[in-house]
Amino acid sequence: MRDEEQPDRLGEDANSHPDAAPAGLSPVESEAVPDDADTPLPDNTDDDEFSESLTEEIAALIDDGRTYAEAELAFQKRRAGLAGRKVGGALIFAILALILLHLMFIALAVGMVIALEPLVTIWGAIGIVVGVLLLGVIGLLLLVRSNALGLVALFMGDDEA
Repeated sequence: MRDEEQPDRLGEDANSHPDAAPAGLSPVESEAVPDDADTPLPDNTDDDEFSESLTEEIAALIDDGRTYAEAELAFQKRRAGLAGRKVGGALIFAILALILLHLMFIALAVGMVIALEPLVTIWGAIGIVVGVLLLGVIGLLLLVRSNALGLVALFMGDDEA
């Protein structure tokens, strides 16, 4: 009878322990079979926490984006200001160079008149110098016209295509 009592006692111990495997199943098999009745339902608080943390992350991302945009805008403003000062300085130097070039051409014209005066009269020297300068201006204006017609043809070609 001892042998008969022992299986009953094992069965009672197995049933009395909450983590024990049900009768006829090994402990490994019992873990594979979920018991839906004893499993508590998940709370929605995890979803709320996940949703709140996702919302906080999105808000932080938007805030970081806004901060980056403000910093980039400030950088580009500073860069544009610096570029403006550099362009302004370069423009002043270019104007000064053009003024000096103009003065150089005036000096060249005066020098040519003085140099030609002994060969021809003063009026003849002035006429020769003015004529050569006038031919130079006409040549430059023809080059301007040629470039302008090329530009017009470039844009007219886009409209026809």
